Amino acid sequence: MNAEQPLIDAHHHLWALDGSVAYPWLEERPVAGLFLGDYQAIRQPFLIADLKALIPEGYRLAGSVHCEAEAKRSQAVRETLWIAATHERHGLPTAHIGWAAFGRPECTAQLDAQMASPLFRGVRAKPLTAATPDKAAHVRGDSGTLQDRHWCEGLAMLAERGLSWDLRVPAWHLQEAADALEAFPGLRVILNHTGLPWDRSLQGLATWRSGMRALAANPDVAVKLSELGTPWHDWDPNANFDLLCETLELFGPERCLFASNFPVSSLRVSYRDWLALVEAVISSTTPDYRQAILHDNAVHWYRLALETDTH
Repeated sequence: MNAEQPLIDAHHHLWALDGSVAYPWLEERPVAGLFLGDYQAIRQPFLIADLKALIPEGYRLAGSVHCEAEAKRSQAVRETLWIAATHERHGLPTAHIGWAAFGRPECTAQLDAQMASPLFRGVRAKPLTAATPDKAAHVRGDSGTLQDRHWCEGLAMLAERGLSWDLRVPAWHLQEAADALEAFPGLRVILNHTGLPWDRSLQGLATWRSGMRALAANPDVAVKLSELGTPWHDWDPNANFDLLCETLELFGPERCLFASNFPVSSLRVSYRDWLALVEAVISSTTPDYRQAILHDNAVHWYRLALETDTH
């Protein structure tokens, strides 16, 4: 291992909980249905110093991508400006993925306002999805789904502005995402959280595998090696190792990015153990691409401008 491996965390969250930006799910009554269950442990500030403190010895946090953290939806622009100010003070994050109200009149103004930030690279807007695979067909075609042409106009707005889309849907909607993206050739897409294979039954994994294959057929889609927590199964390092190996095989090492999803993922695994798991997968499958997966791919897919050092 290199004495100091440069690392880019391609997906993490920050929140101050001091009034800078409002996060109702963290500051008000807990919401039911978070996929990792009780999240009391992360209802506290998580800032750059907290992220940097998690980086194991032997690594240097050379950059990071902040993903919108479910701020109060009227404060999407405010969150983007707060992240830009955080970067000015600390040199991190290196990029920000914001939010915009796809399918609503204010979407255009929200996108354009956020583009004033030099860190703004794209949007994570989540389509309407089913909570369980057996309900997927019941929501298909509803307002806000991947079949809603009005909602999908937001994807066209991203393409027009040279912005990317962070795609976050559970595995039983991956095929629908692949189908929807056929209408937007050239749109840069980064799939979140290894495609969220929550259902680890044989059928559930087959659905995940099929959807991942469909998305991987689109050369403009990359995937984050992140967040393999599931609402229905205990944390299983061996099963998660296999899922990461499959993801690398499906997408290829040039389209896989290391990411932590911290502090959310801390509900299931430590930062050190997650990074070690990804390292083990790289070592056993594509050792020549370690630098790419841990650093270079994030630079390419998120168009990062890195300083020589962070402080």
